[in-house]
Amino acid sequence: MNESARATTGAALFETAIGTCAIAWVEDAVIRFQLPEADESATRARITHRHNGIPDSAPIPELTPSGPVTEAIARIRAHLAGELDDLRWIPLETSTIPDFHRAVYEVTRAIDPGHTLTYGQVADRVNAPGAAQAVGQALGRNPIPLIIPCHRVLAADNALTGFSAPGGVFTKQQLLEIERTPGFGEPTLF
Repeated sequence: MNESARATTGAALFETAIGTCAIAWVEDAVIRFQLPEADESATRARITHRHNGIPDSAPIPELTPSGPVTEAIARIRAHLAGELDDLRWIPLETSTIPDFHRAVYEVTRAIDPGHTLTYGQVADRVNAPGAAQAVGQALGRNPIPLIIPCHRVLAADNALTGFSAPGGVFTKQQLLEIERTPGFGEPTLF
């Protein structure tokens, strides 16, 4: 990575309705997003740790975001407060992500708030019928959750399983409730 690209790589923490989230970017494109960890220091450690094709071993510096990243933070905050946005307009840098994972992420990113697909349906849409488990593994490695909404992918029986973000299935259910997804967070008769 050249010196100018290194200078424009940054990370920032920000408060949301569900806790402290974090975002990392290169130029004006998001490379990682972090849902709240147990505490702010854990969120900071996770977002500033270099991986996913960033060769420098030094932590990603915390910087004040600007441009599209500032707008992304504002819209993520609003989304998590219930002002739904598909977040598809946020620029992403995914060139270091394996092809199959990128294909899964493209299908997943097209799922609107309030809707879901199953792992099998995503597999079918990436022309890999029968690869539901591989889809689950790709989503488990999603470096940009919420913006690539892996929480909108469910098991074949629509069960809330397999969410590797902090908080696990509870966080997945919380995100689906915020997005007013039918069947989640609705009062029951019993």
